[in-house]
Amino acid sequence: MDKIEIQGKVKNESSVEDEEISLFDIIEVLVKNIRTLIAVPVVLGLIGLGVAYLIPPKYTASTLFLPPQQQASAAAGMLQSLGALGGLAGAAAGIKNPSDQYIAFLKTRVVQDAVIDKMKLKSHYEADFNEDYRKILLKNSNISSGKDNIIKIEVTDKNQKMAADIANEYVKELGVLVGKFSVTEAQSRRAFFEKQLSETKEKLTQAQVALAASGVSLDALNMNPGTAIEGPARLKAQVTAQEVKIASMRSYLTERAPEFKQALNELAELKKKLDQFQTQDERGNGTKSSEYIAKYREYKYQETLFDIFSRQYELARVDEGREGPMIQVVDYAEPPEKKSSPKKLLIAIAAAIAGFFFCLIYIFVRRALDSARSNPSDAEKLASLRSSLKKQLGI
Repeated sequence: MDKIEIQGKVKNESSVEDEEISLFDIIEVLVKNIRTLIAVPVVLGLIGLGVAYLIPPKYTASTLFLPPQQQASAAAGMLQSLGALGGLAGAAAGIKNPSDQYIAFLKTRVVQDAVIDKMKLKSHYEADFNEDYRKILLKNSNISSGKDNIIKIEVTDKNQKMAADIANEYVKELGVLVGKFSVTEAQSRRAFFEKQLSETKEKLTQAQVALAASGVSLDALNMNPGTAIEGPARLKAQVTAQEVKIASMRSYLTERAPEFKQALNELAELKKKLDQFQTQDERGNGTKSSEYIAKYREYKYQETLFDIFSRQYELARVDEGREGPMIQVVDYAEPPEKKSSPKKLLIAIAAAIAGFFFCLIYIFVRRALDSARSNPSDAEKLASLRSSLKKQLGI
């Protein structure tokens, strides 16, 4: 037992010595090859610097602009006079336009092809197919937006003026695309309200004829028609407006959205109030006065809707005839004076660092091979490794 313990201690001491010797060997190797470790990175750094001078310079031009603010069409201001019914047009006309949406527009094939054609990039870029031209243009373009919603377009090119012209052309083509969307939306809105106006006008005429045929009831007049008649008619119109608003909200909101849930709750409250009026009416069914009130309410309901749709129709016609949302350019792109690439200093430093690590690997691999040759067991393993490698390579 004592002999075994002594041998273990000896082995432990020898292993510690080997570790210490290995550490000193590393330092010794580094000191012996210090000139190589300095010379190679310096030479490679100079070579990298020379290569950087051979790379054709590129220039980056940038433009800044605010995305088109949604002009709530002429409807936004005038609909305030409609009171609770203003939400109908507000939901139909108000469309959200985040910066991300316009960035997506700038990357569409429509805008890309327009920029390529206007700037004659097919003769400027080296490619064979339209898809290749688009890829090159997207590769040379960087489109982003910050927290302030200002969109920035950066275009890199070998020609300073071309880089600036492409960046500015992006903004022009976006304006053209947005203008088309604006006109199309106004046309759709005009057609919708034109149809609603025609149908409501017909129903209003029918309600007016029915009211005139019923005659004027003294009992109905004694029941304060200002409250008993116009109140339910106004509520019914509000219910209709809220239902149209919810239908419009489905196009840009999910049913889980807080705004959508709130709209549903408001509709439920309006329907509840309307049901209360209808319950009161059921108690007086069959009387001449209740028939007159029902017809008068229908007339006021159709009259209110006709007023809403006629205003909306006129506003849609105004929106259709005017220009689309304006893009506000903060900074136009100008030909840059300084080149953006290549970064000569960075290339030289990267080449020097790569050379330094390459030297380290080479020095320690060579040291390991020399050590293996001097050790019989390691030399045998090295010879076996070479033999296996030759077999695998078929040498």
